[in-house]
Amino acid sequence: MDLMQLKKEKMLAMKDKDKNKVAALEAVISKVMLETINLRAKGKELGEADIVAVCQKVDRELEEEENANRQAGRVEAAQDLAAQRAVVQAYLPQMMADDEIREVILSLDDRTTPNVMKHFKTQYAGRVDMRKVAQILKELQ
Repeated sequence: MDLMQLKKEKMLAMKDKDKNKVAALEAVISKVMLETINLRAKGKELGEADIVAVCQKVDRELEEEENANRQAGRVEAAQDLAAQRAVVQAYLPQMMADDEIREVILSLDDRTTPNVMKHFKTQYAGRVDMRKVAQILKELQ
């Protein structure tokens, strides 16, 4: 997945008049472009892992906004945001299950928190929720 693919998907969604897909892709595209600028300032190029991280961030933001709308009683707005989240989640890789995370943690020789977190960040970036890793690690200790 790259920026050009996201833009093509947005154009198709515009032709299909799918307002939720367009809104979700606009959010992702704008944040990807911002991330590209930030990385270029550091002398780095945007990679697929960066795009996945942006998608995860957009998903979390949409989830928070959806929950706020549900609590405020704006059901239609919350449903639109749920549809947008579904679009963003389609671009995310399959996340690791709790059992898989537990297995990896138990297979490590050094199960200290910094070591485990570093291992998951380097080996499973984008495929695991780091909060979940921390929670499972806490349960195992």
